Amino acid sequence: MFTGIVEATGTVRALDSTERSARLTVDADGFLDGTRVGDSIAVNGVCLTVAGLAGSGFEADVSIETLNRTTLGGLRPGEAVNLEKPLALGARLGGHLVQGHVDGVGRITARRQDGEAWWIEIAPPPELLRYVAEKGSIAVDGVSLTVASVSAERFTVCLIPHTCAVTTFGALDAGARVNLEVDVLAKYVERLLGTHSQRKVTADE
Repeated sequence: MFTGIVEATGTVRALDSTERSARLTVDADGFLDGTRVGDSIAVNGVCLTVAGLAGSGFEADVSIETLNRTTLGGLRPGEAVNLEKPLALGARLGGHLVQGHVDGVGRITARRQDGEAWWIEIAPPPELLRYVAEKGSIAVDGVSLTVASVSAERFTVCLIPHTCAVTTFGALDAGARVNLEVDVLAKYVERLLGTHSQRKVTADE
């Protein structure tokens, strides 16, 4: 479990792909203190298992499911990625509950500056939009953000200078693809309400 509060950015050293999987190597100097093989790290919002430690970096295997559902398969050497270690029991929850299980890939459709803040407009897959609520939470490339507004096809977030400085958002522009994870509570509520409705129909019949 993560919080969407990015702790550092790393640099992709390599992405070695096969037909059904890939091995990702990320340089993360100073971030890996205390990290062991088998630990979890969120990379651009994707929960990966550390398969090996290589100097100042780590290696992780990426399954075909993850390659199909996220942007990781498009990473290139030298590209920056957001990194976060799992939430420690008893630690402060600075963002919101993030699983590192990406629901889909969205696209930045607009970016504009307003004083020191940046407004980012994102078009998610249509099936995810029903989980996005104004003033609700969403994880974008692993960053916990508050939804400022929602339209029929897009949502908007407002970034403070600190977020742009310590994450990859400072370099993302219109057209960039981003990993999206909606609030898990919304998905469970939908599931529970759907199950309740089905049981009620069965009982009435």
